Amino acid sequence: MTGLKQAIEELVEKHLPDESHFLVEVKMEDKAGKTRLLILIDADQGVTIDSCALVSRAVSEELEGNEMIDQAYLLEVSSPGLDYPLSSKRQYQKNIGRDLKVFLNTGAELSGKLLEIQDAAVKLLVKKKEKGKKATEEELLIPIEEIKKSIVQVSFK
Repeated sequence: MTGLKQAIEELVEKHLPDESHFLVEVKMEDKAGKTRLLILIDADQGVTIDSCALVSRAVSEELEGNEMIDQAYLLEVSSPGLDYPLSSKRQYQKNIGRDLKVFLNTGAELSGKLLEIQDAAVKLLVKKKEKGKKATEEELLIPIEEIKKSIVQVSFK
């Protein structure tokens, strides 16, 4: 399955509409004897339904033409939802200026505004509140290897 997944990732990369688009993840799941192939793509300025359709058609044609999956399967191409954890530097870059909830490997949670992404770390502006004191803000540099997952927080202000 790993070799097939890698081959599908390469197919997706080949059929992305342009350099602003990138692959987030390829997931293959077996459900009730049917394979579900989920391809998540993103773009620096957001993904359109047309981009998803283009990738879906191109990948489907190659999968069928090369007989890469020898059983019935369901192909889905979409963008990761807002609740989907960030998984690449490019996704962090795209979300600079937005609020994140960051779950660390230690079990700790941080919330703050994403200021920048560096080679091996993200910089967050975190509000610190202490009882009886005015809230202060602190910039924290968090190594990416210490992050279990980061989720963009939706603001309705």
